[in-house]
Amino acid sequence: MTDSPMSTSAILALADQCLLKNVNRIPLSFVKGEGLKLWDPEGRVYWDFIGGIAVCAFGHAPPFMAEVLHKQAQELVHVSNLFYNEPMVRLAAKLTEASGLARAFFANSGAEANETAFKMARKYGKDKYGEGRYKIVSAHNSFHGRTLGAVSLTGQPSVQAGFAPLVPGTLFVPFGDIKALDEALDETVAGVILEPIQGEGGVTLPPEGYFPRVKALCQERGALLIFDEVQTGLGRTGTDFAFRHFGATPDIMTLGKALGSGYPVGACLATEEAAAALGPGTHSTTVGGAPLGMAVALELVARILEPAFLQRVASVGDYFKKGLLTLPKSYPALVEGVRGLGLLLGLNLKIPAAPLTVLLRERGFLVNATAGTVLRFVPPLTVTEKEIDLLLEALSAVLASQ
Repeated sequence: MTDSPMSTSAILALADQCLLKNVNRIPLSFVKGEGLKLWDPEGRVYWDFIGGIAVCAFGHAPPFMAEVLHKQAQELVHVSNLFYNEPMVRLAAKLTEASGLARAFFANSGAEANETAFKMARKYGKDKYGEGRYKIVSAHNSFHGRTLGAVSLTGQPSVQAGFAPLVPGTLFVPFGDIKALDEALDETVAGVILEPIQGEGGVTLPPEGYFPRVKALCQERGALLIFDEVQTGLGRTGTDFAFRHFGATPDIMTLGKALGSGYPVGACLATEEAAAALGPGTHSTTVGGAPLGMAVALELVARILEPAFLQRVASVGDYFKKGLLTLPKSYPALVEGVRGLGLLLGLNLKIPAAPLTVLLRERGFLVNATAGTVLRFVPPLTVTEKEIDLLLEALSAVLASQ
């Protein structure tokens, strides 16, 4: 016997009693999803342009995910990391072949993947150059996760506040400033971690030619280049990985979000040389690489890496961006500009963004604000032009009301 369905007010009341109050949640709850649509307990429909924060690559409740999970759950769910399993090995082969990197490690989240990269770079630096080679350079306004190590790598004081002392040995430079990076890269630096596009930092792209120069500096100084592609990877920018846009390949790359599309899966990929730093006993996780998650991730990756699928994401992303680009002209006092690639897009405003997300929600559209004045759009990669038109119409109406 199951409990009766709860209303939104009942869900919020129970949550207020028993959930940790560590997130400023929007007072909405959802009971069903299909494609871009979400339904609350009262039956109201919302169009989701947050996509689980760039997670739900194929929208909500894609039937193939349920089929894969059901099939694998009937065969083998978990055996621990003491053993091999076929879905894990096949997924590792798929990702290394696609990326050009050599080795894969699977975790349960993007933050854990970044922890792996952090440890790998430190161990590599100490093994190759000695105990003094352990520092990691990150960027201001970056975001790498919520574990203590990932927070230590995150260049946002608001994220780090209250958790000092953080992991020592992290340095921060302005994103896109090659001179500042050049000055920071001394004989104590083991690695540099950067997002190809800063998502939480406001959908910020690097200057032209930045990443090839970053790569050259890392090679010259003996530091590993780490790309955090937790948000940008696996189709989000219209390519398999966002680094394709910028003319530089990483030594280590982290993935998450779309990799499991709602199932908790993260991955750290690395070159043979970098991966060798983490030998037996240096790093592990109990559930990472378990057959259930690996089976669904394998199916997701196979579908995302289809050339036709990536071409469609790029095309729809261009359509979306062109639509957004009409807004600075229509509302010059409110809209600064548009930035981003593929289906990772930001509308940079001259006013606070958060109040506009409330007005959009009232019209049935879910959009989130980041960096104070940016509306970020990271819908499912299956979003259609018709759905984009509906959002643009609502967004125009909201801006007109200001």
